Amino acid sequence: MIETITLTNFRNHKMCRIQTFGRHNVIITGPNGAGKTAVLEAISMLSGDRGMRGASMPEIACFNGDGNFSVFAELDDETRVSVYYNMGDSNRRARIDGDAATLSDLSACMRMVWLTPREDRLFVDGAAERRAFFDRLASSFDAAHAGRVGRLSKLLSERAFALKNGRDEKWIDALDIQIAGIAVAIAAARIQYAGELNYFLSDCAITVSGMVEQMLIDENAASAERKYLDYLHSVRELVGDKMILDGPHKSDFGVFNHKLNLPVSLTSTGQQKTILLDLILAHAKLIHTKTHRRPLILLDEAAAHLDSDARARLFNDLGMTDAQVWATGLDANVFADVPNAVFVACMDGEINNILVPGNKNEQD
Repeated sequence: MIETITLTNFRNHKMCRIQTFGRHNVIITGPNGAGKTAVLEAISMLSGDRGMRGASMPEIACFNGDGNFSVFAELDDETRVSVYYNMGDSNRRARIDGDAATLSDLSACMRMVWLTPREDRLFVDGAAERRAFFDRLASSFDAAHAGRVGRLSKLLSERAFALKNGRDEKWIDALDIQIAGIAVAIAAARIQYAGELNYFLSDCAITVSGMVEQMLIDENAASAERKYLDYLHSVRELVGDKMILDGPHKSDFGVFNHKLNLPVSLTSTGQQKTILLDLILAHAKLIHTKTHRRPLILLDEAAAHLDSDARARLFNDLGMTDAQVWATGLDANVFADVPNAVFVACMDGEINNILVPGNKNEQD
């Protein structure tokens, strides 16, 4: 859990520091463009990922700064973690307790999940967006999963290039063997994650559909790999210079709303947002169960599309979740019922004050 976080030259924040006073919920409010989302993005960088926006490093560096930025956090176990970028360096750098560390080392210190307005259309957009979303969640528990997904994409591109340029059969055979093994591993990780997450869901359920996923459900992993390899051997023709191939890169995730007895894609925008939040809260519970660590939940525009009843349910669920939640919104009054919260007012890229209900106001 974050006790203090300091941003330097991060987007429109020249310098700001937020103290949480040990509270489980941190509510950041202010007008559009004030820098609320930038705070969440800065925290997401501490996961070792590229952050919730996936932005380039020069894009993040403060607009009127010197091209460098840093994010520094002190955790409740007294660990100090930071991510920084220097202009001219192609990569970010990380430190843990003052010592140089790899970005992957950060995930051992902080487990987090985030939800942004971009995901509000998750259930109505294409399968690619849903795959990316759920694969990112699954990677929280299987560190190699994201690497496998990226490796599969690269191998498929190599296979298409080989077919287009008439490479010999032995070269393509070798590619197919690699693809089959990685495809089964990806499908297995997705099936396992969906099953584990469903344990913590009551109002909805996740399903995974796809050729290799179905092979794994029907057969064991070895049989599925052999069967998919046979399929790869049988599909070696290009159609209009494109490789027509099924597999984990075509799979999809479905979510069914038990209360309405409908696929979530057929429900209202507000109902879809409620289910999205249920998924995030369930994921946080799964993190705590499997790692015994308190996760961070980052919710950008958390109350958007929710009516008063849905907001009340959300805030109640947040209070019962063993996580630290960072949420943004335009109006602080909307979050008045959030328990165990510290309120942060953000204005013009600056943190003007911190309001702690029940305590005196703390000036930052």
